Amino acid sequence: MNRRTFLQTALHAPLLSLAAQRQGRPPNFVVVYADDLGYGDLSCYGAAAHQTPRLDRMAQEGVRFTDFYAPTPYCAPSRASLLTGRYPFRNGMVFNPAPDAGINDVGLRASEITIAEALKPRGYATTCIGKWHLGHLPQFLPRTQGFDEYYGILYSNDMRPVQLVENERVAKYPVIQADLTREYTDRAIGFIERNRSRPFFLYLAHAMPHKPLAASERFYSYETPDDLYSDVIRELDYECGRLLDSIAKLGLEDDTLVIFASDNGPYFGGSTGGLRGMKASSWEGGIRVPMIARWPGRIPAGRVCREMAGVIDVFPTLCGLAGAPLPAGREIDGRDIFPLMSREGAKTPHEALFSMSGPNLVAVRSGKWKLAVRRPAGGPQRLDPEAAAKWVDPRGPDGVTLIAPFEQPRPDRYPGVHGGAAPKEMMLFDLEADPAEQQDVSGLHPEVVARLKKLFDDMDAQAPRIERSEGHGAGGIRRLQGGELRYDRMPARP
Repeated sequence: MNRRTFLQTALHAPLLSLAAQRQGRPPNFVVVYADDLGYGDLSCYGAAAHQTPRLDRMAQEGVRFTDFYAPTPYCAPSRASLLTGRYPFRNGMVFNPAPDAGINDVGLRASEITIAEALKPRGYATTCIGKWHLGHLPQFLPRTQGFDEYYGILYSNDMRPVQLVENERVAKYPVIQADLTREYTDRAIGFIERNRSRPFFLYLAHAMPHKPLAASERFYSYETPDDLYSDVIRELDYECGRLLDSIAKLGLEDDTLVIFASDNGPYFGGSTGGLRGMKASSWEGGIRVPMIARWPGRIPAGRVCREMAGVIDVFPTLCGLAGAPLPAGREIDGRDIFPLMSREGAKTPHEALFSMSGPNLVAVRSGKWKLAVRRPAGGPQRLDPEAAAKWVDPRGPDGVTLIAPFEQPRPDRYPGVHGGAAPKEMMLFDLEADPAEQQDVSGLHPEVVARLKKLFDDMDAQAPRIERSEGHGAGGIRRLQGGELRYDRMPARP
């Protein structure tokens, strides 16, 4: 089935959700996707440096997942999997686009069907607010993938040119990043108010806490600059609460499923909650992320789900609740996990979940076991304080094109556990007994290794060999000038 046929067929799909039967329309969906938020960065997941009362309350009023996974420890592939329900090797997004590194030819293929496209035939208003990172050239922009509106930065907030784009034009350049969390929330609330009388899908992809960290004056604690990470998380929590309050004030709580999650593990300054590794590593700290879902009357309050699930499951879950058919003629890796959200005793629909590093499958999890078939990617290295003090971030704040506080966390503030068994191929971990992946127990359980290796090999056989195109990242980071949707302008030299 091609894309056009799918969209035409979806127009005639029956409504399946109880909310739709009750109101004559499908439910609303809000997906809030934080950027580089660690597993241990919320107080309901054990954060000690700060409190997150609004997200904690959201968890108390809904369900909190303890074993929820991104398919990769990187931004763009995770976002593509969220929106398509497919592993990165299927949807083609295995690398991060980066205009200032010359990586411009990477983007989500037009043949992929996103949540927004699947919901449009059901009458949904759709918007993407915040980080896109699925391609910044015209053929990859959000409104080519089913979104009615877009407002945000098309890639990471440390990639030049940092500019806010509205639909297909530059709306603001340069950007004061301290305003982003509040401004994105204002836009989200405005979208909901304008579309309260019809079903809507709001994809709110916050910039924070991706570096450079920035908080508004209300939350920035200038007397303790080392607390910038906590300032950022406290503001993110507050703004999520403001969004939830707006949904309630409009009388839409009972008709709206809200999901909060992160795209991958934390960068320096964050917390993995005692897991090994960090962003860009294939240890648990790089791929296990917080996830909270709330829907009064449909999701019982105070639930904790310890079954494994992942961002690939959001697509089929929302489609199922909206009565939208899944696209035929393609493999959808995700499964409907609404039973996990709403029903005590429900079991994961996955025999296994897989993780990738770049273009390669690297590990498989099944039950309590995780097998790192390929050598785990270590990610950024922890530096001692002296070395960290000399470290220079080529994408750090400069006061002109990257406008954010200069006191960013350095590589001595490693967010996860960094000891344990030395990385190698075919490492087996019992994640119930050893969530920090300290002990390789492959020699004690050869039968488990054999079973998981078979699952891995079967999936790996489906993964095409994808090579990075020539020139990706060659020449380092360039200081591009913004103001237009083009990526060839260098600042004039005096």
